[in-house]
Amino acid sequence: MAFPPTFIDELVARNPIEDVVGQYVQLKRSGANYFGLCPFHGEKTASFSVAPAKQIYYCFGCHKGGGVINFIMDIENLSYPDAVRFLAKRVNLEVPEDEQYQSRYKQQERLWRLCKQAARYFHAQLKADTGREARAYLHRRGLDWATVTKFGIGYAPEGWHNLIPAMKQLGFTEEELIAADLAGSSEKNGKKNVFDRFRNRIIFPLIDLRGNVIGFSGRALDKNDKAKYINPRETVIFSKRKYLFAMNLVKNTKRDFIIVCEGPMDAIACHQFGFDCAVASQGTALTEDQVNVISKYTDQVVMTYDNDAAGQNATQRAITMFEKAGVRVRILRLKDAKDADEFLHKFGPEPFEVLLKGSAGQADYRLDTLRREFDLEKDEDRVAFSAKAADLISTFPSAVERELYAGKAAKLLNISLEAMQMEIQKAWRRRQKQQRRREERKNLTPAYTSQPAVKGLRYENIRSARAEEDLLRQVLKEPRLFDADGGLTGNDFSAPVLGRAYDALRARYKQGLNVSLAVLEDFTPEELTHLSGIAGNTEPFVSEQAFTDCVRIVKEERRKAGPSGDQEDLMALRKRLMEQKGYGG
Repeated sequence: MAFPPTFIDELVARNPIEDVVGQYVQLKRSGANYFGLCPFHGEKTASFSVAPAKQIYYCFGCHKGGGVINFIMDIENLSYPDAVRFLAKRVNLEVPEDEQYQSRYKQQERLWRLCKQAARYFHAQLKADTGREARAYLHRRGLDWATVTKFGIGYAPEGWHNLIPAMKQLGFTEEELIAADLAGSSEKNGKKNVFDRFRNRIIFPLIDLRGNVIGFSGRALDKNDKAKYINPRETVIFSKRKYLFAMNLVKNTKRDFIIVCEGPMDAIACHQFGFDCAVASQGTALTEDQVNVISKYTDQVVMTYDNDAAGQNATQRAITMFEKAGVRVRILRLKDAKDADEFLHKFGPEPFEVLLKGSAGQADYRLDTLRREFDLEKDEDRVAFSAKAADLISTFPSAVERELYAGKAAKLLNISLEAMQMEIQKAWRRRQKQQRRREERKNLTPAYTSQPAVKGLRYENIRSARAEEDLLRQVLKEPRLFDADGGLTGNDFSAPVLGRAYDALRARYKQGLNVSLAVLEDFTPEELTHLSGIAGNTEPFVSEQAFTDCVRIVKEERRKAGPSGDQEDLMALRKRLMEQKGYGG
């Protein structure tokens, strides 16, 4: 939906970017700008900047950027129209509506209400006679009723049409039930059949950080059911890669760490036994999005994945992501139990607390996991282990840490510390050399280093693109320079995204409107991120001469590229050829 430009100008003016961002990020002023920790990726050093004068934000770490509308789109996971509505509501500004436009946000609100009602229905079914077997199962699993209520656990009765008619009585449609992944559909003989997706299952509501029920996970009661768990598919309100079970509760914990479990039952058991800092990744490998969510609430996690091979592999992958996000990792290794759920019900909270306090750091875990791959009674395995251990330890950032684990590895191998340190030093030098070579290759490739940092965008003509970037920086600082562009248009630009931005800003200037990236429409978040990076880069030398020099370069490169195929370019080429042959004038 295209909102009137004057309305967008007023919306942005009434929502100063430093005020809006300041509700999500703790900002500190430094000169003309503000800085804070980026809300979109884990970091310990503030690289997230807000420029009130330019009405943009930009992160020099993850390269996200844009205006106030784009910020709300990213932080609240909203579409452009709904981000506009969000900001309008914030300042009590009436939004010009298009009756034909069906708001995604309105659909989300309907599905949130539907899921809330469905959660109430499932919980009521658990308490009713139909839920007798389900209650017995939960009792066998050691869950008390307070925990069941705390997590809103419910039961989906056996049968294909239980939830659907109950929700339809409350005014929801079959299409909405399908959209929320509460129902499925099939077609036979031209007739559509809609049915309950969850049948004879324990139901776990999935709740987001704002308290909205956004989906459901169902655990089969029938041992013969091939699908032990049914997890939700991607919907307009549920994203598997971002969601963490119980994070809505954990965000209020007083503990200084978060326990990361593999499944919901492990997290639920932790909460029941007093460990209110446990989340679960729904039985799937952690994603970078989930790691970034966790990093906003703590700088330390304790991982307690299953002890099987799959759990260990998932742990190794997670360690790398947490380290990248600046989160310290400890590993909880459980003895005589396959997971946290079993351990807590078998031994109680006190031994679990002892294990938590003594949980190994990620370095110990990785070294021990590596040791298990070799038989250190065999000389050839000892040699192989020493090389692998040296390579691993050489990746540790701290010299103290490298020396400490050199001693541990030497002890395992029954060799001198000096010998192990020599192996680590060789591995470290080899790693540094490889890194320098990679950097040199990049530095020797200007076309590579000048490419946009944003994935998916690429410059075909570096010389022209650099001039085009300078043009945008200058007109954003001094819009009157548009009067000196000699008829330059976005079609002359080699980078389409820069050309579109130039045309959009030029049109606003000609209409007497605000010339700012913050008010641009019809640009993807990735494109706005790139444009914000350009605007937030070094201040350009603004003068009419500098501007016309950039215009000249763009036009020169455009002529070298030849005709693009449109009628205007073909006519210009025809005119130049005629002049060269003496037919002009």
